[in-house]
Amino acid sequence: MKLPIIDTHCDLLSYLAIVPGAKADKVDDIACALPFLQEGNVKMQVLAIYTDVSSGSMAFAMLQAQKYRQLLQEFPNGFCQADADFLHSITEQSKIGLVTAIENAAGLANEQVPLEAAFHQLDNLIGMTGRMAYISLTHHTENRFGGGNYTEVGLKDDGKRLLDYISGKKIAIDFSHTSDVLAEGILNHLEKENLDVPIIASHSNFREIWNHKRNLTDEFAKEIIKRGGIIGGNFLRAFLDNENPERIYEHILHGFEIGAEEQMCFGADFFYTKNFPDKSRLPFYFPNVANAGKYPSILEKLSENLSQDQLEKLAYKNCQRFFGNLWKKA
Repeated sequence: MKLPIIDTHCDLLSYLAIVPGAKADKVDDIACALPFLQEGNVKMQVLAIYTDVSSGSMAFAMLQAQKYRQLLQEFPNGFCQADADFLHSITEQSKIGLVTAIENAAGLANEQVPLEAAFHQLDNLIGMTGRMAYISLTHHTENRFGGGNYTEVGLKDDGKRLLDYISGKKIAIDFSHTSDVLAEGILNHLEKENLDVPIIASHSNFREIWNHKRNLTDEFAKEIIKRGGIIGGNFLRAFLDNENPERIYEHILHGFEIGAEEQMCFGADFFYTKNFPDKSRLPFYFPNVANAGKYPSILEKLSENLSQDQLEKLAYKNCQRFFGNLWKKA
């Protein structure tokens, strides 16, 4: 089933920035390499600018922005910059539209610099890449903005000020790596200050199906539904089920069952896995979701339970609507 696909999260940029000899078309290196994206009929891909919490986080974010620009130059027949016009005509596009996002706001400001540096860094990154689809305040751990999904830390003052800064700037806030306390703090601050910041979960599954801190509770999923966001199903085995490759379909169908028919999309979370220190994570992906070329077979399997209209929403229409509304000119 060759529907166009919009995927809301992969780590191609950090691979290009870290690995010697890295290239976006090396299928032996990364599951979101260009040939896989083309095979899966991916028409828009969000590329994360990922950093950890370190003194070099800001420089590493800038390096990834440079790699983004190089990517567009090196593969002009494969990639282009995504915008509202591209989204509107996505079924007619021959290239893959790209847009960046921030995975861990440590890339905007390390722990030492004044907070204003984060605002300057964000503006510079947008200037280099054209747009920022969303920002995740944290990754797994704690930083100056708040607590990641493996912590019990909430929203900090710097996190509040960053939310204030992006209000009205057509940038979503991502719940995929928040602690539950941080997610609650973000919602409370947005409500209290009446901020114009959409909420999403770019690459998250459901805790009701697989009890993992990286997965969304139904409570937070329903907040995203209420606010018209999107929820990108994650393909990583650790967040699906340790043993059952069919669980990916259960996660996606659970989203439909709790009312997220207009929110569900794909956020596969493909990244460079070679030489990964934690061998317990192997295999990272089950064969049925092993790379971006698998989207047609995933949709074929889901067609047993979802209508054609629902499949189209999942594949691209929900993201097309969300980002199209977010990016349209005032």
